[in-house]
Amino acid sequence: MTAKLVIGDFKKSSWSLRAWLVMVTADAAFDTVQIKLEQPDTHRRISEYSPSGKVPALLLDNVVINDSLAISEYIAEAYPDANLWPRDTRLRALSRSAAAEMHSGFTHLRTQMAFGLGAGDDAGALTEETKEEIARIFSIWEGLLAASQSSAFLCGPFGIVDAMFAPVVFRFRRYGVSVPPALQKYVDLVVAYGPVQQWLKKAAEEV
Repeated sequence: MTAKLVIGDFKKSSWSLRAWLVMVTADAAFDTVQIKLEQPDTHRRISEYSPSGKVPALLLDNVVINDSLAISEYIAEAYPDANLWPRDTRLRALSRSAAAEMHSGFTHLRTQMAFGLGAGDDAGALTEETKEEIARIFSIWEGLLAASQSSAFLCGPFGIVDAMFAPVVFRFRRYGVSVPPALQKYVDLVVAYGPVQQWLKKAAEEV
């Protein structure tokens, strides 16, 4: 049975984007099941696949893996040659820590700056908490780039930690958040990354 990844809208679902990027980066074989969000039957339809009632969910025979980070960890183990986590033990720990922090935190940023793929929107006056979270994200990026000495993505090749932060890149772009010059190259690389461009194309075609 071919794996199935259940996702939401390309334009709206940041968590779906994360899992999808990891799977495409690993060159994993999977079919996509897309369920339109914010519809009267959305929860019912998702619940047909995912016991949590949320997307993304990865269907493997009789096993359902829900949550983007859990899906990412499974794919990293199933496709070790994809190098989704750094090989260096210390750098891998730092990368995992950053991914987990993104996965569980930054609630003010998420609330005030909703995910979207456009640009030119106004989030209003940012709260101090949101500003602090933005500064923390920049600090994480700077720390990983320094630790890895990468001239590309945060820890070298595009990996799980980059997938976790990819929606943040689009949040910053949508609301015109000024990125420090030293980090602009990273932001540009994320946007230009092949699978990200594939997602943007699918979003543009979405009704």
